[in-house]
Amino acid sequence: LWNGALATKDPKKVAARYSKEGVLLPTVSDTPRTDYPGIVDYFTNFLKLEPQGEIESGNIIIGTNWAQDAGIYEFTMGATGAKVKGRYTFVYVFEDGEWKISQHHSSVMPEGTNPKAITEEEVKNLFQLWNS
Repeated sequence: LWNGALATKDPKKVAARYSKEGVLLPTVSDTPRTDYPGIVDYFTNFLKLEPQGEIESGNIIIGTNWAQDAGIYEFTMGATGAKVKGRYTFVYVFEDGEWKISQHHSSVMPEGTNPKAITEEEVKNLFQLWNS
């Protein structure tokens, strides 16, 4: 449902997937979003990238009127073609007859986010990898 809401490119439809007291700790913002206007604000900008997510792996726990899904997902940004892999946690609650997102944490994978320094000599030696 959430990924489908992203596809509408409507930040209000995405924010409507969150519970009344939903919390969003987003991927590309340092600001926690703890209310509907804040969640709309985040997705107003994020949806400009035309994101579509795909879950690569997840761990699901189910309780009475709540569920949790935590794992790894990857977004493809339709506007640029860029791919962003991240960790996620969704906690869902059954609210007013619907499943809603109570808590959503997303962060970019830490591995590979910082470029590794390379010397000019190392670059010259890379040719040998191809030439071997």
